[in-house]
Amino acid sequence: MKVEIWSDIACPWCFVGKRRFEQALDRFEGKDGVEVVFRPYQLVPDAPETASPHRAWLAERYGPQSVAMDARVTELGRTEGITFDFDTALHANTLLGHRLLHLAEAEYGPQVQAVLKEKLLTAHFSEGVDVGDRAALTDLAVAAGLDRDRVAGYLAGDEGLAEVRAQIAEGRELGITAVPTFVFEGKWAVQGGQEADTFLRVLEQVAAETAGTDTPAGGTDAAGACDDGSCAV
Repeated sequence: MKVEIWSDIACPWCFVGKRRFEQALDRFEGKDGVEVVFRPYQLVPDAPETASPHRAWLAERYGPQSVAMDARVTELGRTEGITFDFDTALHANTLLGHRLLHLAEAEYGPQVQAVLKEKLLTAHFSEGVDVGDRAALTDLAVAAGLDRDRVAGYLAGDEGLAEVRAQIAEGRELGITAVPTFVFEGKWAVQGGQEADTFLRVLEQVAAETAGTDTPAGGTDAAGACDDGSCAV
């Protein structure tokens, strides 16, 4: 089974959703046959290359409610073992990071890409790292197992840029308008950082559908596994 996760590095719900999906996958009996790949999506594609404080940017965009927004996701993060530090977090353009994730998947495989994704999310949300900075990205990539010279040369040019933009466009064509969005076997999608139990139910349902067996007792079809009606691609 292939699961493609459209998400952004600067999306707190993508971090929460990643953790919850991983919990579900760990409980899934067929986990060894599941390939997970991260796909790019930019919530703020026109973000400047020069990073700025997250708090100031969010307040400008959403007003006074921005404080409550951060507080809510911070509390949710704690339940998933995530430390959100929005006081030090930086608002940054994530395109370079998505290019780096593309390189990791193309040349090192999905498992290394997943390690890098975790490091990028942690750096952005917990450590106040500018994930739009080439030097910082290179260090994170090396920590994930990528070759330093390869990464430095890659980020210095435009290699992978066309591929990443094509994948972003592919997400739009699929109808993805919010992240995270989890697409199973290119047929079914679950939007949002759902609870681990929901993800587990979808994994079981998709496995049953693709195997041509009956849906597990008590379940529904995979496309109807979400309550918000946004599951079908």
